[in-house]
This record gives sequence, structure tokens and C-alpha cells, in this order.
Amino acid sequence: MAVGRTAPTLEELRAVAQPPEVRSRKNAEHWTAELYLRHISIYFTALLVRTPITANGVTGLMILSGWAIAAALFIPGIWGALLALFFSQLQLYFDCCDGEVARWRGTRSAKGVFLDKVGHYTTEGAVAVALGFRAVGDLTQLRTDPGSAYPYVVAGLALGWFVLLNKALNDMVHVARAFNGLDKLPDTAQATAISVGALAKAKAIARFVPFHRIYHSVEMSILAVLAAVVGLVPDIGISADRFLILALVPLCALSTAGHFLAIMASRRLG
Repeated sequence: MAVGRTAPTLEELRAVAQPPEVRSRKNAEHWTAELYLRHISIYFTALLVRTPITANGVTGLMILSGWAIAAALFIPGIWGALLALFFSQLQLYFDCCDGEVARWRGTRSAKGVFLDKVGHYTTEGAVAVALGFRAVGDLTQLRTDPGSAYPYVVAGLALGWFVLLNKALNDMVHVARAFNGLDKLPDTAQATAISVGALAKAKAIARFVPFHRIYHSVEMSILAVLAAVVGLVPDIGISADRFLILALVPLCALSTAGHFLAIMASRRLG
């Protein structure tokens, strides 16, 4: 198999670009990847490896798609939410493809990982903040009636802060391990397991009510669509978006606190 050549068969490309160790990653793979995205991304990757675009160039498209999610949420009503959901799918599609291109060409690098982190951090923080502005409705209220508008803007900013902190906790673990000469933490369930105690029981319960997983751009976009659909009901309107942002903030705060305690109680830090 001539890895890196520009005209691989799909079977050759899958063997290199989608190996089992990638498909089985616990945290790095979004649930949509295994459900359907990896099944279709390989076809686009087959086209990309025939072009001059680099893996980092594909990551750039992922970043732009992510920013477009937040921008779409500023469009009122159902169409803005649906457009955000479309861009969230496109972002993950490119997110699958950039790694596949890098693995096929053998161009995986720290720069690529860095750009990927930039894309996800800026996207998910921006989407959370955009949900707050979306809940204001008519943004002219920020000038004409700030007292009624600011609570939702502040809620969006608070949600963005919690989302970013929650994401950063995982990277803080890797930094702490690296600074102390420990090996890279494997992306497996065993590496993050909590064996006994109340936290272990709470973590087991969370598998059945996984609200801690809704702070990804895809899930937040889906929730925006559901709120927009509910908002179509007469006399509800913008109240659905407002309920959504006000509910997400305390849930994300709880998720972040639980994530911190789970890290401290596990063996992730040695």
C-alpha cells in the first residue's frame, strides 16, 4: 500500500485514515462520527487527497464552519436554528476529514492538534454566547430596554465561560501529566474510571442522564432547533429560547463541578 499517494482506493484509505484505534476512541470521537459521519467522510477525504489542500487547510474549513454556527444563531426564528444545525454537521464533517487527510499523507503534527483545539474552543464558546444573544430576541433592546435584555446576555457569557472551563479541564490533565513526566493518558474508559464511592455512583447514573454531554456545538444547535420549534407555538415565542439559556447555565455549572471532582477522584493525575 503506497500511503500518501494521491489516488487511493476506498479500502486503502479506510485502512490508514480510519484505523480501529481512531474509531474506538472514548473522548475524541463525537457520537455522530461513529453513527454516520465516518461512514460518509471517507468519500470526501478520497476527493481531498487528490487536491493540494493540506490537512491544516481542512481544519481551517472546520474552524470557519464552527464560527458560522454561532453567526447563524443571530438569525431569529426557526431558520437561524436550522442553519446553525447544518453548520454544526459541516463542522464535524470537516473535523473527521482533516485527521483522515493527515493520517493518509503522514502529516500529523502538533500544529494540526493546536488548530483543532482553536476550532473547538472558539466554536463552542461562541455558540454558548450566541444562545444568550438569541434569547434577547430584538437586539435593539440592548439599547432601548437593557434591563430586560442583559440577563440573557449575561447568561450566555456565563454559559460560554463554563463550557470553555469544562473543555479546558481535560487539557489541564494532559498538561499536568506532561509537566510531571507522566505518559500520555490513554483515551479509554479504564483511564478515567472511578472505582468506588459516591462519585462512582453519580458517574454511573450520569450515563443514563448524560446532560453533561450537551455542551458541544452539535447538541447546543439541536437544542436551539427544539426551542425554535416550541417557539412556533402561539404565545410562547422567544420564551422558549430564554428558558433554554437559563436552564443550560446551572446544568453546565453542575457538569463542570462534577467533571473537576471526577478528575481529582480518578487516577488521571497519577
